[in-house]
Amino acid sequence: MPTPSKGPRLGGSPAHERLMLANLATSLFKHGRIQTTETKAKRLRPLAEQLITKAKRGDLHARRRVLTVVRDKDVVYALFDQIAPRYSNRNGGYTRIVKTGPRKGDSAPMAIIELVEELEVATPTRAKAAKATARKAARADAVAALAGDDEDTATTTIKPASTGSSEAKASAAEESTKDTADSVDTEETAEDDDKS
Repeated sequence: MPTPSKGPRLGGSPAHERLMLANLATSLFKHGRIQTTETKAKRLRPLAEQLITKAKRGDLHARRRVLTVVRDKDVVYALFDQIAPRYSNRNGGYTRIVKTGPRKGDSAPMAIIELVEELEVATPTRAKAAKATARKAARADAVAALAGDDEDTATTTIKPASTGSSEAKASAAEESTKDTADSVDTEETAEDDDKS
């Protein structure tokens, strides 16, 4: 038997090693993370990253090349349609190895190999845009309430802006006190007119 170039063989023969790594890769893509020995995780990592890179290409030839390693068609479908698009902005480093404690039975060093989370480049801009539109809508509501046709509706519909700024709250409080002061002044003049 020829000696492999990357350390000792994992199984009894090269075919056994190849099948073990194929099964580990299938389980990794099916579950997202698996626990295995450190040696197997280190040997699985390059294979899994090559398969994800092929899946990112997405053409028929790449799908057939992946099917020679991963025999489960459902896992290949998930790899091409769900896992690979997550890493469209990443040029490598799709997996992470986290070392855990030794195994209880034989003290073999164990590790967890998992798929890393996708890069979220477009999400923060969407969140900022959503917050900006919410702020604009709150300001528009406040302006519409302050510039209402009759003062009674303006006093009942004044709401501070959702941004939480103290200036907006202070201006709303000033407006409501002005409206109540105006109504008190009109009542006093009405009473003075009734007396005379």
